[in-house]
Amino acid sequence: MIAIPSAPRRPSGLAWPRALVRPWRVASAAAALLLAGVAGAGIGTPHSVTYPAHTMGTYVHVVLVTADSASASPDAMAALAVFHHTDSLMSNWTSTSEVARINREAAAASVVVEPEVAAVIARSLQVWRQSEGAFDITVEPLVRAWGFLGGTPHVPSEAEAAAAFRHVGGRHLRFDAEARTIRFDEEGVRIDLGGIAKGYAVDVAAESLRARGVRDALVDLTGNMLAMGHPADAAGWRIGIRDPRDRVPYFARLQLHDEGISTSGKYEQYVASGGRTFGHIMDPRTGQPAEGLIAVTLVSKSAFTCDAWDTPLFVLGLDGARRVALAHPEFEAILVEPGRAGVDTVWVESSLRDRLILEPTASRYFRVAYF
Repeated sequence: MIAIPSAPRRPSGLAWPRALVRPWRVASAAAALLLAGVAGAGIGTPHSVTYPAHTMGTYVHVVLVTADSASASPDAMAALAVFHHTDSLMSNWTSTSEVARINREAAAASVVVEPEVAAVIARSLQVWRQSEGAFDITVEPLVRAWGFLGGTPHVPSEAEAAAAFRHVGGRHLRFDAEARTIRFDEEGVRIDLGGIAKGYAVDVAAESLRARGVRDALVDLTGNMLAMGHPADAAGWRIGIRDPRDRVPYFARLQLHDEGISTSGKYEQYVASGGRTFGHIMDPRTGQPAEGLIAVTLVSKSAFTCDAWDTPLFVLGLDGARRVALAHPEFEAILVEPGRAGVDTVWVESSLRDRLILEPTASRYFRVAYF
């Protein structure tokens, strides 16, 4: 069994946001950190210290393994600054971000884009092509029509959904990676980098820690994680994967060492109507909420890669997700298929067979299969 400590250490002078009193239990987190070595360490003994912040519309905590939380604080602050910077560039919730400027101006003329935003757009369009359109940053009008962005979630009328869907599709973008310019081919097109920017920020934050000489840390942006090295008393960072139906806190666990992880799931945001539940993840090929899977978790050396691919695999459904996962050795997949009689199937890529451990408390709700 894995023991979860009653409370992780935090550096003096920093207050916990209310939702971070137990950060591994944040309701919106897809993966829960099972912290090792955070309690009971004496002064001068390496232990895990968590530095929390609110950013990118959610919570982040940077966990550093250190014997001196005060001296490690500048390292954590440098990593946290990455998230605030990324948010200032890529947020869809403000009118001052670089993405907001693109959305205002790119239908009228080509817009020169900041290098970091251009890098994320370039990666997004690469995944759009490789996923046969299952990932598409132009889905923003459709997400907004359903109220999942800047509104109250609801089922739009057929006319509203059709009007939004007309503006969806990577074909509407004219992007020049070398010149760093983007233009929309018509009014009404909008981009949303929310499905990929978190993973990018996690990778950049981790790189900032490495540049400062930090070897052992975990960067966690509500489930978009990058594990560096290991905690003080374990060979790796132990991660619990959340039950998408919330019957148990987490249904499985695995250990990460210099790897990233992220989850995309139907439970994160949804609207119920007419006896059905519609998730916030849209299929940009059909204009309808994606159906078939209830959660997708990816493991990779890069958090950016995990975040880029977890949504399209969710959209592709079980057969498509398995096919694409096997064709991409840069990430490994865990797919949750809804089952009957309250028993769901966890499809685990064979390369993770010896690493993923089903929790005993979850065995009545899940069966494991491999592909």
